[in-house]
Amino acid sequence: MTSYYRRLTVGPTVLNIPVQPPTKSKLPVFPPRRPYNNIIQSSFGITLRSRKCWRVEATVRSAGRSEGGDGAKKVGPGPGQGPGPCSYSVEDRTVEVGSKRDRTVEVAVAVAVTVVLGVGNRVLYKLALVPLKHYPFFLAQLATFGYVLVYFSVMYLRYHAGIVTHEMLSMPKAPYLVIGLLEALAAATGMAAGAILSGASIPILSQTFLVWQILLSTIFLGRRYRVNQLLGCFLVTVGVVITVASGSSSGHSLKEAGIFWNLMMIVSFLLQATDTVLKEVIFLDAEKRLKGGSVDLFVVNSYGSAFQALFICLLLPFLSKLWGIPFSQLPNYLKDGAACFLNMGGTLSSGCDGAPLLPLLFIIVNMGFNIALLHLLKISSAVVSSLASTFSVPISVYIFTLPLPYLGVASSLPAGFVAGAIILVMGLLIYAWSPSDPSSAIPSPSS
Repeated sequence: MTSYYRRLTVGPTVLNIPVQPPTKSKLPVFPPRRPYNNIIQSSFGITLRSRKCWRVEATVRSAGRSEGGDGAKKVGPGPGQGPGPCSYSVEDRTVEVGSKRDRTVEVAVAVAVTVVLGVGNRVLYKLALVPLKHYPFFLAQLATFGYVLVYFSVMYLRYHAGIVTHEMLSMPKAPYLVIGLLEALAAATGMAAGAILSGASIPILSQTFLVWQILLSTIFLGRRYRVNQLLGCFLVTVGVVITVASGSSSGHSLKEAGIFWNLMMIVSFLLQATDTVLKEVIFLDAEKRLKGGSVDLFVVNSYGSAFQALFICLLLPFLSKLWGIPFSQLPNYLKDGAACFLNMGGTLSSGCDGAPLLPLLFIIVNMGFNIALLHLLKISSAVVSSLASTFSVPISVYIFTLPLPYLGVASSLPAGFVAGAIILVMGLLIYAWSPSDPSSAIPSPSS
């Protein structure tokens, strides 16, 4: 006897259930029955349902669906009861709530890691300049070109491991070129203004970075911010300014430097903010190009760093002049800087105690900070990543009041540090208080 199969589809499950064909001898013929919710249809004018079929149907049924025919007993929840354990609505809702909870935890962990690495980045940069106090330009170029080598090496390994795909590498390279140009120009303008401005005034002007990010994400990403989010960002900025500026003459130095150099530093932070928003655009565009997938972090870092190194080479005569190094003497300067970095002994490495350990620690932590910051930007937004980075400023100020090695006498805590820190934390809480919905300023995480 030949077997016939009818396909039974219940929700997302497809079951192939064997049904024996009717025989002419003993099988009674029933009148055609109306299919229940288009679940079982019979082209023979016959509906055959075995006990086993009913059992399978009951296990995958949504809440409130009958176990048998039109007059069968209901197996759904009774009055006052919630959906059954096999309810699709409960399963879907559970997955949705779980995904939101997982996303919140992931963002919180990423923020914590970014803050810790941000503090380490600021502290170790100060320590790295102790042995390389005469060669800060060498340290900057070592980090820039070292990142290219490290990032591409990691991307190569991830490509052979199947994490980085050919589709990711085939994405347009024009955005990466723009990223490299923006980062190189930001470095050039920042160095030019930093040579004139005092150290205390730069963190104050850096708070314009958050303002630029809000404006640019509103213009280019169509993002809308609630009143409490804008108020939170404003309080964060005020808190940092109070923390850094209290007890210092930063306000006076801002006036002495002149409006041009202040604007030059603000333009530098504008370029950096444009760079971060463009990276967010790349992640959002990758979801469409990769059909719900996401581009790997090391693809963005590798190509962005490569183009940045290219433009740094083109701007090298200008940058060396900003650091007070004639371009004709740049080879000797780099050679002396390498000798001090290696600290191999001799007259060239005298006074380079702490190298190469401290500079290497800075480069490693700085690389980790950049990766963590980009990961946070990927799963949240440019503004959230900026807030996490900003939160590391007052913590770094406090760390510098501790007796750190190689720094000598610890600096005193600013008079308004506690007040500024309280305002900053209040701003972060007000910003995070916003309920999550589709209009939130924090986008859904990438796949």
